[in-house]
Amino acid sequence: METQQQFRILVADDSHLDFAQIICDEMASSAMARGTGIAKRSPDYIKEKMKEGKAVIAFTSDGIWAGFCYIETWSHGEYVANSGLIVAPQFRKGGLAKAIKKKIFELSRQKYPEAKIFGLTTGLAVMKINSDLGYEPVTYSELTQDEAFWAGCKSCVNYDILMSKERKNCFCTAMLYDPKDHYEPEETKQDFQQHSKLYERFMQIKQWKLLKPFLKKEKDPNGNGERKRLFSLFNLF
Repeated sequence: METQQQFRILVADDSHLDFAQIICDEMASSAMARGTGIAKRSPDYIKEKMKEGKAVIAFTSDGIWAGFCYIETWSHGEYVANSGLIVAPQFRKGGLAKAIKKKIFELSRQKYPEAKIFGLTTGLAVMKINSDLGYEPVTYSELTQDEAFWAGCKSCVNYDILMSKERKNCFCTAMLYDPKDHYEPEETKQDFQQHSKLYERFMQIKQWKLLKPFLKKEKDPNGNGERKRLFSLFNLF
């Protein structure tokens, strides 16, 4: 059955305010299960996004909450982020996340047609979804430098790593859609498909390098062999 037939994906409004706490709880639970960081949001913040018409919410045909995502704006509307993507556990791996991302992307383009749309993610699945929409991997320097945006990372477990790299790198991969200069979605989709294994390996090595300063130094009982090999991988960055 198609995702569109299974779920209703709507622009959230005042009638959905009671779901804010459920959404926040699921965001926190999901991040803990994955062992990854997340910029925490309060129920009041989620409610405000709903009232402003800057969020989408998904339900089953029976009215059960299934997913959510919202829009944030930075640098006076020059940059837009589609944040807080969450799908209820029982509805994952069925295409709903992709459908929600497509809906929030369309809403962002409608509300902010000139804005650059960006995202930070630690997951290959989200990278693939973004690539299907026309996003490209970029360096952190191409993202907004708005202090309010980076302040949102303070609640992330990886914040110390981000600051140790002077906000130039972290576990997340940055992706950007620039309406004035972008490849067509079919091109970015094909590129991701061709290089998905390379992206996966890149993210693994990146995590090793970023964690290196935070790991306790130990003697190598086998000489320099394995450690030397890992250090050579670190030097790719």
